[in-house]
Amino acid sequence: MHIGVFGGSFDPPHNGHLALLLFARELLDIDRIIISVSNNPFKQNHSVADLYRARMAELLAQEINETGFCCEASCWELQKRQPSYTVDLMRHIKDSYPCDKLTLLIGEDNFTEFPFWKEPDTLVALCNIVVFRRVLIDGKRQRADEKAVARFITYHYPLSSTDVRALAASGKSLLRFVPPSIHRYIADQDLYRYRDSPLH
Repeated sequence: MHIGVFGGSFDPPHNGHLALLLFARELLDIDRIIISVSNNPFKQNHSVADLYRARMAELLAQEINETGFCCEASCWELQKRQPSYTVDLMRHIKDSYPCDKLTLLIGEDNFTEFPFWKEPDTLVALCNIVVFRRVLIDGKRQRADEKAVARFITYHYPLSSTDVRALAASGKSLLRFVPPSIHRYIADQDLYRYRDSPLH
């Protein structure tokens, strides 16, 4: 079995995440996706509590499962109650699925700091790494050493969780930016001070 692992803060999940995972599933022939809600030591100031982020990740997984695919949300990193690193997560998943192929799915922004990650060489040994990079603006390409540790796929979806939070805070509709179930959840829980309105 080929397992794709996609980690993030999911504060909140949005249509860019959904599109990336559906794209990765088809392009990389992935059998199962694990969405891991991170407890990143460098991103401790989340806008909402962990339980909300965990629930929204579950809703994202459910949206993908509606296409007939196998996707699950994992809160293993949150349950550790301490900072978690990608290599720790991939060791845990490798222990759970010792005979399966693992692929880590990450965005280009995160990969730029890869040499400074905890145990990068161990991570390369544990799994394949696929980096989804944005359309080039300045014409620069990855260095030769980057090619050795990762596969690069062009993927450009100009939306971030920061954008979604800003839209919510300003009272603008999120319907075009997040999956329907997550939109309802954000509105029902009044997350990011967002209340759905027919006027928007």
